Amino acid sequence: MSDKDHYWMQRALALARNAEIEGEVPVGAVIVLDNQVIGEGWNQPIASQDATAHAEIIALRQACQTMKNYRLPGADIYITLEPCIMCAGALIHARIARCIYATAEPKTGAAGSCIDAFALPNLNHRVECKTDILREESSQLIKQFFKARR
Repeated sequence: MSDKDHYWMQRALALARNAEIEGEVPVGAVIVLDNQVIGEGWNQPIASQDATAHAEIIALRQACQTMKNYRLPGADIYITLEPCIMCAGALIHARIARCIYATAEPKTGAAGSCIDAFALPNLNHRVECKTDILREESSQLIKQFFKARR
């Protein structure tokens, strides 16, 4: 784990805590290009009444607006939880270079847990994937959130 990856994942965890405060599943995402944040977000599907308002999608929308482009070549995304298939597909379409996520999502994860969308053979873009950066912190945040709701 590089210091840079650790730093940006810490920022994603801080964003995940925003989601938790708002009663949303605590997931945060930060998109970085040339060591600068170009987009960030946290889960907001309940508050926004929008099934697509995942942290990654919100961060992608912001990053695309920042860059004035729907493609983000060379950008990295740091996510506290493995992306779902919708988000993995959006990352591929945006041409994200690297997806770094903290912890696996065994029920819906699309970066290797349930399916590996990034490894589908006929796609014209490959997203490099890295995991387990601040895994325990992210996992505990999610576990505590669901434990408190039961």
